[in-house]
Amino acid sequence: MAEVILKDVMKIYPNAPGEGKKKKKKGEEPEKKHNLQITERGVVAVQQFNLSIADKEFIVLVGPSGCGKSTTLRMIAGLEEISEGEVIIDGRVVNDVPPKDRDIAMVFQNYALYPHMTVYDNMAFSLKLKKVDKATIDQKVREAAEILDITQYLDRKPKALSGGQRQRVAIGRAIVREPKVFLMDEPLSNLDAKLRNQMRAEIIKLRQRINTTFVYVTHDQTEAMTLGDRIVIMRDGFIQQIGTPQEVFNHPANIFVAGFIGTPQMNFFDDAELVLQDGKYCVNLYGTHFELDEAKQAKLRENKAKPGVVTLGIRPEHMTLCGDDAVQHVTGTVDVSEMMGSSIHLHSNVHGKDVVTVVSTVDLPEKHRQGFTYGETIKLAFGESVMHVFDKDTGVALT
Repeated sequence: MAEVILKDVMKIYPNAPGEGKKKKKKGEEPEKKHNLQITERGVVAVQQFNLSIADKEFIVLVGPSGCGKSTTLRMIAGLEEISEGEVIIDGRVVNDVPPKDRDIAMVFQNYALYPHMTVYDNMAFSLKLKKVDKATIDQKVREAAEILDITQYLDRKPKALSGGQRQRVAIGRAIVREPKVFLMDEPLSNLDAKLRNQMRAEIIKLRQRINTTFVYVTHDQTEAMTLGDRIVIMRDGFIQQIGTPQEVFNHPANIFVAGFIGTPQMNFFDDAELVLQDGKYCVNLYGTHFELDEAKQAKLRENKAKPGVVTLGIRPEHMTLCGDDAVQHVTGTVDVSEMMGSSIHLHSNVHGKDVVTVVSTVDLPEKHRQGFTYGETIKLAFGESVMHVFDKDTGVALT
């Protein structure tokens, strides 16, 4: 068990010969390619990364492909050199410490099992290298196998196992080392949806049983929300937001986080207008004024928000169907009605924008429980506490 601290960590991949030598004019911005900054030193994969991970905390690094999350994990593991900054594990700076001496264990996306060894030998291998006595090895392997429910597979080779069983073996191989820090690099991405859900629950149970520090990388925001004590959302090498799952869901720092976290993703109206009347803010959307609650009002005042065009965000599950008597609503026509079982995902055209609404089938009249008709007119309402207001130019949250 250990605290992990990353201080101003950067990863720069050097330019290939001939690259980066082009002279830039004075005041010219650094070149960008694939949304990553390119400087004279090279491609900046991770930018000024600062994070303090508490002992026994489960941290999830999440973001789209190429955002720098796996690179960050590999720098903690010692598999990538650190260009700038410090990585500190259990009070010790480990920048120049080889991976085998960092007291960490890593679980890879592709399992990385030895195909010619049995499950038992795969799990015992690292302990044999450390010349641990046979009785201790046997005890640790069998304890880990029992935790992961793979005791019956100890004599099999990896090719005789399913994907989920192989991943359990890979996790078991990490457990027997009793590391201070567990590092997991997209361990569930090769599994099908059903098995992924099952293994996600297994990892939650495992965390409760072994109670150590976890750093977990994924591109799947569902995994991030269900597993992490805190989530680090990354994009183009930069940290976008750090917070608990509930914090990043309810209070996204910017439009990117708001759109990335949540399924279906948040609806955005980029032609809304923030209005200040009698000292109170409200949002004008297609001629209707929507009032904001006191918490949103206070945040807008704190950010000194100026009246004008803003981007309004509403989560699909926070929009409701309403009747003709509702004063505050927007009108749309149904394009697609997706039956999801307990709910219907309604895609409607609202002033030329695709707006998704999640409607519980329990609350619907009988005629709509099987879905909605294409072209049907619907009215959508949303409460004063669920609106997210973002700066039109910067995308930064104002509420």
